Amino acid sequence: MTALKKYPVLAALVLGALFMVLPFVVVLMNAVKSPEEYSSDGPLSLPDSVYLDGLADFWERVDFGEKLWNSVLISGSVAVLAVVLSVFSAYAIGIGRIKGRPWVLAFFVLANMLPQETLVYPIYYLSKEAGLYDTRLSVIIVFTVIQSAFGTYLLSSVLSGFPREIIEAARIDGATKWQVLWRVVVPVSRPTIGVLMVLFFIWTWNEFLLPLVMLVSDDVQTVSVALGVLQGQRDMDATMTNAAALLGVLPAIAFFLLFQRTLTRGIAVGAVK
Repeated sequence: MTALKKYPVLAALVLGALFMVLPFVVVLMNAVKSPEEYSSDGPLSLPDSVYLDGLADFWERVDFGEKLWNSVLISGSVAVLAVVLSVFSAYAIGIGRIKGRPWVLAFFVLANMLPQETLVYPIYYLSKEAGLYDTRLSVIIVFTVIQSAFGTYLLSSVLSGFPREIIEAARIDGATKWQVLWRVVVPVSRPTIGVLMVLFFIWTWNEFLLPLVMLVSDDVQTVSVALGVLQGQRDMDATMTNAAALLGVLPAIAFFLLFQRTLTRGIAVGAVK
């Protein structure tokens, strides 16, 4: 306590961490309680024993394995494709120095500011016309474009300060524009690209509105859509709701922890620059 009083910034960080971890702990405790124990002891009591029937019932009811695969496939595809598209666009804008660069960047900023509610009907109509409605491909295409708008803006800002001497040296050695991109620019920008890939995966995993509108069949729905649809049903007890929330958030946390070094390295490199 003395150390926390002496260092108020440290105290704020500790309190912030506790506030972020506490909801997850409460969900975890209630996910392994029986409905009777939850009703008698309340949501903040420690479980007397581990009750896994809620997790098993939710897994079987929504076919969670299939929903998990859909989310991993969509989020992973969007992360990879959006990063590739962002690299191409940012290379042209940041290093290629195209005409009207400020207006192009302003367009990408505006695209990031648009709420998804304004995109629902146009995307729904276009996907119907293209025959892509209710397919995973439609969601992958939509979120690849949405995420690459942010990625292009960020990478363009990074590449605009890229040392021109390195590029000129590569060109003197006979490197083409394609070789400059993949053998010079991408390796140097790898930490930033890694951060974008992690963010794109997590952001796409947590998306709800557009997948809810675009994926109506049960066999193509994502984890977030399955959670939202199931929670609207009246036969869900409190323990199963917490079990559903726990299963829904665990893959995203695992992915974040798996690529935590990539995220930290990218932020550190950006701070040094």
